[in-house]
Amino acid sequence: MPSQTLFEKYGGFSSVSKVVMAFYDTLLDSDDIGPFFDEVDMSKMVDHQTKFVAMLLGGPASYTDHQLRQLHSHLDIRDAHFDELKVVLSGTLQDHGFDPEDIEAVLAEFESRRTLIVDDAHVD
Repeated sequence: MPSQTLFEKYGGFSSVSKVVMAFYDTLLDSDDIGPFFDEVDMSKMVDHQTKFVAMLLGGPASYTDHQLRQLHSHLDIRDAHFDELKVVLSGTLQDHGFDPEDIEAVLAEFESRRTLIVDDAHVD
């Protein structure tokens, strides 16, 4: 029997959507991260982020490295911002009942994409 992905284990898109909504509730209140979303259509952002988190969990959605780099290239995202995103993502996953080892696996997937998201001209 094939092993179950984290995406399947935690309930698919409906569960991932709830995680992403909670994730943004926290991020939008952040003085450092919130301003990145001031002029953003949040319904589209939540949709894109739901697909991205689903991908991190081994789900069916995927973004290429090129797409991730292009989507973030106009933003001045620094390592400190990325680190805060990881902390918020970790807490949100914990709040939604993810096992500690599964949280670590998701964070490792996220970390592996740091260089695609962080503005390398401004690496801290």
